[in-house]
Amino acid sequence: MKIGILSQYPELYSTRRLVEACERRGHEAVVINALNCYMNINSVKPSIHFEGADIGHIDAIIPRIHAKITFYGCALVRQFEMMGVYAANESIAISRSRDKLRALQLLSRQGVGMPITGFASKPNDIPDLINMVGGAPLVIKLLEGTQGIGVVLAETKTAAESVIEAFFGLKANIMVQEYIKEANGSDIRCFVVGDKVIAAMCRQGPEGDFRSNLHLGGTAQKIKITPEERRTAVAAVKAMGLGIAGVDILRSSRGPLVLEVNSTPGLEGIEKTTDIDVADRIVEHVEKAVAARKGKRHVIA
Repeated sequence: MKIGILSQYPELYSTRRLVEACERRGHEAVVINALNCYMNINSVKPSIHFEGADIGHIDAIIPRIHAKITFYGCALVRQFEMMGVYAANESIAISRSRDKLRALQLLSRQGVGMPITGFASKPNDIPDLINMVGGAPLVIKLLEGTQGIGVVLAETKTAAESVIEAFFGLKANIMVQEYIKEANGSDIRCFVVGDKVIAAMCRQGPEGDFRSNLHLGGTAQKIKITPEERRTAVAAVKAMGLGIAGVDILRSSRGPLVLEVNSTPGLEGIEKTTDIDVADRIVEHVEKAVAARKGKRHVIA
């Protein structure tokens, strides 16, 4: 097969590992920068051009869309879908997961455990907003923030009111969430491929920081998750409609709570922590999905 990896950065660990996995399994891999593509949208033969020419035949794509280009990246994935190319993560699913508020509403509708979350648009909603999530301490998040950026822990009601008012004053979209004290600054990253958790690690934030992101100085270790955590991670991915995702879970007194579903999870931390060849599992998943699609077409014909 010819597999396109949609990535702006061919030198990144995740991109390189996917290319290696494709080639090791006998496929041709091509790294495609979404911003260098342009689309011919028509009702007869839609196409994509890349670096001055038609991109040609591609069997499948593995989207690695950066958050900053979500709109254009999803449009490109959608164009591939219109051309009959299999996408490991579909455009609508990526869009769902990137909209933090929408993602939480979808999780809520499916009954997936999550921290109590509040959302408002006016300053006079602040006192009730704080009470809704159980009061201080609480977590305040920018809806557009990524990788732990734009996330603030307000330890008192006064601090919470001040931070929320400041964000409102900047016309920023925010949500507030209950603080899960028993998690103690750690979370679990579950890497889901298809309908299985193929790898999991526990991430611990540095002393004095409740955020556990590895690039912010957190540490990670391999962990064995519980059946309930496994079911929660898979249910969260299904709620988004994704095929590949990283699910961040907090261990709480009332069970696993989903913080986020990441449609472009990094491979470096999970592979080096667990010694599991995640890239190979992803490509294997793509192989099976493409074969299943071809089988269905044959039966219909």
